[in-house]
Amino acid sequence: MNAAFRRNATITRLLQSHHHPIIDPTGAPILLRTQAQHSKAYFRAPDFIRRSTREYEHSSSSLFSSRFSSSSSSSSSSFCSSKIWLVDWYLGLIKSRPVLTKSITSSLIYIAADLSSQTIALPSSGSYDFLRTLRMAGYGMVILGPTLHFWFNFMSMLFPKRDLFSTLKKMVMGQALYGPAMTVVFFSVNAFLQGENITEVVARLKRDLLPTMINGAMYWPICDFITFRFIPVQLQPLVSNSFSYLWTVYMTYMASLEKATTSPSRLTQ
Repeated sequence: MNAAFRRNATITRLLQSHHHPIIDPTGAPILLRTQAQHSKAYFRAPDFIRRSTREYEHSSSSLFSSRFSSSSSSSSSSFCSSKIWLVDWYLGLIKSRPVLTKSITSSLIYIAADLSSQTIALPSSGSYDFLRTLRMAGYGMVILGPTLHFWFNFMSMLFPKRDLFSTLKKMVMGQALYGPAMTVVFFSVNAFLQGENITEVVARLKRDLLPTMINGAMYWPICDFITFRFIPVQLQPLVSNSFSYLWTVYMTYMASLEKATTSPSRLTQ
């Protein structure tokens, strides 16, 4: 009995200290539990590595997403802040120097409109007429900008409300008074600056004024409705100038047409 107990204790010590198979004295192989455990641990290691890799990739992608989102939100916030700053800056200029600010705005819009008009009508081998652009810039700066300022202020004092009925009255007065008057001034000033005499200017007005007013009656009522109905009076010249961009492309084209023909009897008068 004691001999058998000692033999079992010896075998146990050998199992704990060796990693290779031990042969029983009887010749039967003894399976090493330690070696099997090591084998199982060896095969489990790649799973742990893969799990760690997945966790790292997930944390990296989360970190990247959070940084990208933070960067996007920061860019969006900066863009919005820039727009707000620009609007505040423009409103400050309107408050401190209303006539000058609106005149410069009108001049810039007329420059852009005239260059667009020349680009549309320009032949491939032609060049820009910068003297014509300078005339349009001067008209916007000296005439249109100041008159828009006083006209919208006058309409606001005459009809202070912005309800539907007041808006319609402002629209009618604009189409009946301001629009035709400014069209006559525009054609006349531009013709005089091109060197035309009074007879030629009158002939041009007879030829171009009525078609221009008919086209204006199809374009301006909806623009005036939006401007008078929804826009504060201090921003109405800016909005009106924005609407007038397309209209000015047409007007600068009409103003650049050749002189109207006059009869010899007219020229002798």
